[in-house]
Amino acid sequence: MSSQDGLQQEYQFDYLKGKPNRFASVAPESPVVVTLDDDVSCVFTTPEAVNRALRALIAVVPTPAAVSQKTRKSAGRRSG
Repeated sequence: MSSQDGLQQEYQFDYLKGKPNRFASVAPESPVVVTLDDDVSCVFTTPEAVNRALRALIAVVPTPAAVSQKTRKSAGRRSG
């Protein structure tokens, strides 16, 4: 690294002059990053579109708890 590229060999930071990140409160607590395949990202071009599609899917796909309850009920009928 030389002075030609504008970089120094070493930087000295005064951490006492640091300030809290003013944008931290804007960010979600624990963001989840998902990488979409190219063909999917061509259809779902915004996070809102992806969430809308996933919520629609959630509405029609049984949850694991509902599936296990149905399995227990049907198992009880067979044995009785």
